[in-house]
Amino acid sequence: MKRKIMQSLTVASLGLILSFAALSASAQENNNTAKGEMKTSGSEVKRAATSAGHDIKHGRVVRAGKHFGRHTGRAGRHFGRGTKKAVKHVIS
Repeated sequence: MKRKIMQSLTVASLGLILSFAALSASAQENNNTAKGEMKTSGSEVKRAATSAGHDIKHGRVVRAGKHFGRHTGRAGRHFGRGTKKAVKHVIS
């Protein structure tokens, strides 16, 4: 009986922790501003280097290049969006 109560409390607390963690993680990135887009671009460059480094470490050179290119492209897209928003803000 005591074991079942502990298991149910553990499952309930784990469920609450995971639900609150998902809410806080989704609220961290602000892509609505030029500054937010630029920050996202920098984060994407970090992901590009990290994923490529891990793939190179394991001998997957082609896969490293593919991932690096994808992340770099996304970083460029975010940087472009941030530039567009900044220019629109300055002009108007």
